[in-house]
Amino acid sequence: MATKQSVLLLGATGETGRAVVNALIKDGSFDIKLLVRKASLEKPAVKEFEKQGLEIRVGNPADGAEALVPIMKDVHTVISTIDALSQSTQLPLVQAAKQAGVKRFVPCAFITVCPPGGIMWIRDEKETVYQEIWRARLPYTIIDCGFWHQVTFPSLPSGRTAYAQMMPENTMPGDGNTPTLLTDLRDVGTYVARIIKDERTLNKFVVTYSDELSENEIFDIMEEVSGEKIERKYETGEEILAKLEAASKAVDKDPGDVGSRFQMAIHQYNYSKFIRGDNTLEMAKYLGYLDVKELYPDFKPITFKEFAKELLDGKIARPYEGRF
Repeated sequence: MATKQSVLLLGATGETGRAVVNALIKDGSFDIKLLVRKASLEKPAVKEFEKQGLEIRVGNPADGAEALVPIMKDVHTVISTIDALSQSTQLPLVQAAKQAGVKRFVPCAFITVCPPGGIMWIRDEKETVYQEIWRARLPYTIIDCGFWHQVTFPSLPSGRTAYAQMMPENTMPGDGNTPTLLTDLRDVGTYVARIIKDERTLNKFVVTYSDELSENEIFDIMEEVSGEKIERKYETGEEILAKLEAASKAVDKDPGDVGSRFQMAIHQYNYSKFIRGDNTLEMAKYLGYLDVKELYPDFKPITFKEFAKELLDGKIARPYEGRF
């Protein structure tokens, strides 16, 4: 019997983390261990993982690398799906993984394609972690997934999609014609399960996607599937930058203002995706990403149109329920 690949995952109770855990369980070829802080042991989600037979390892990145090394000694792959505001807590994880002899480290990427250097603060926070990985010469794979279907669809006049909507917004950045890469959240984990077993992806960036669609095409699909007409509003690049400046000033005034930081992230995402045109397959290949469809041509991802039909059938869960 083949030995299962040992995987330690941090952030299992988040949206991306749950998708990854579910996919690893379904795959069946992984020995899954979850890194959980002591304060989180009684959380219902953690208890549910225990019922599923997953091993819980108690640890906290805040305790430093030396405390984490024993937790990683028998681990082949470490995956981090930590939240956007906690990226720097991965630094001791990187150091510990190097000391423990981890064979592959998957940092918390899982965002849109975007070069570093002042375009998106979320991307730049992740870059700090990537550079720590490279300084340590730690084997890695960085996986970006475009934007989820679950946070991409517009509101319908009937309100039929409101139950699953995190950000009700029908305003298109730019002229609505810039393409953007999309991935269904449920497929993120399936891609991860394949990628971390694949030697071709070691020390590489990989981009996942099901579709590359413009906002106008997304609206067209929603109109086709729903039979409803959706009002289309447009926002110029200058208007986005003005909103971004206001949010940035609020964050400068109060760095702990999570609401303003969230707004800042939204405006940066919109400017990067739809004004700069960063989140495209062309840009991904320019930056050196491997194309997941070329790696795994047999896999059929959930397309945005298929997602839209499920959405109208009431089958889609709202992301971050109870958090935003």
